[in-house]
Amino acid sequence: MSQTTAYTGARIFDGAQWHDDSALLVEAGIITAIVAIDAVPADTIPIRLAGGILASGFIDLQVNGGGGALLNERPDLDGIRTICDAHLPFGTTALLPTLVTDTPEITARAIAAGQQAAARNLRGFLGLHLEGPHLSVARKGAHDPALIRPMTDVDLANLIAARKTLPNLLTTVAAETVTPAQIAQLTAAGIVVSIGHSNAGFAQANAAAAAGASMATHLFNAMSQIGNREPGVVGAVLATGQLSAGLIADGIHVDPATIGIALRAKLGPGRIFLVTDAMSPTGTDMKDFMLNGRRVHRSEGALRLGDGTLAGADLTMIEAISYMHGTIGLPLNEALRMATLYPAQAMGIAARYGHLGQGAVANIVHLSSALGIEASWISGELAYRA
Repeated sequence: MSQTTAYTGARIFDGAQWHDDSALLVEAGIITAIVAIDAVPADTIPIRLAGGILASGFIDLQVNGGGGALLNERPDLDGIRTICDAHLPFGTTALLPTLVTDTPEITARAIAAGQQAAARNLRGFLGLHLEGPHLSVARKGAHDPALIRPMTDVDLANLIAARKTLPNLLTTVAAETVTPAQIAQLTAAGIVVSIGHSNAGFAQANAAAAAGASMATHLFNAMSQIGNREPGVVGAVLATGQLSAGLIADGIHVDPATIGIALRAKLGPGRIFLVTDAMSPTGTDMKDFMLNGRRVHRSEGALRLGDGTLAGADLTMIEAISYMHGTIGLPLNEALRMATLYPAQAMGIAARYGHLGQGAVANIVHLSSALGIEASWISGELAYRA
């Protein structure tokens, strides 16, 4: 029988409430309880922490790269491993490596790599996010318009087949280029469908949601905006409770006043959650990199193509949390939920991820009082220490 480990010395946020003078108990990689210090069993293995906060490890549903690797350029097992490891120092213990619009061949290689990562239970790997290629050219952002194309029956079948061998699969599609019938088939197969890079109107976006789409990709960016007579995709996201939405909180992609308006306006139960949209420079001193044969430049906290188009974000999850807490003014517990519980709920995995409740996977982050990353654990195993 495995022995119980007791984490003590830090304030604990379990995803719902704070616990002081308490211990987090973990056995066989699973959280078993949070108990008062004087109730810790005598035979536990102690991990004594010098203050700070214990919280659920962060979940990032949109990670294009890190550690010098970009999934589009390294669609293999080593590329996925490099990306997952690169985000550990920033508190992310579970992520979806994300492939932006590319050729069918690169897409197939990325899916095969994801299948290998799943088979090997690769540390930090949660599944895949395929962002495109079935998008709107009018809202392409940094996606190569020459690679954007309609969804065929073969594409649909390939996605459904891929889901069977991946723990989770998220795909971003434009609501006006992928039909409600196709969306219904994808969601019936267990694929999470997100509306993004879309110029759809309010009615089209709602039709996609009615067909099963449950998410929107990087809210406000690369989508139709709210107008006085046409609410667009943004309006549908805020007015439709079924839809959750990722948000890039770096002060560049979305104005802080706009973030505040969205948080106040969002109809539940769907929530706005944090994503980094990180690229290969994360965790490195790289100044530029290649995306689909085009050079992306890193400068002043942003990643841009030569024409100034934003191409992903130069952002880590702990920076996004700090921005939501320090600049937007959210209570720390809500900022933490935006990086833990809410993305888990959006993916339908909140029974086991995104909180420190009984039965959850012991993905844990230790934060200093200044929100520095001190350490992280994945399934109860130490994954990073500062």
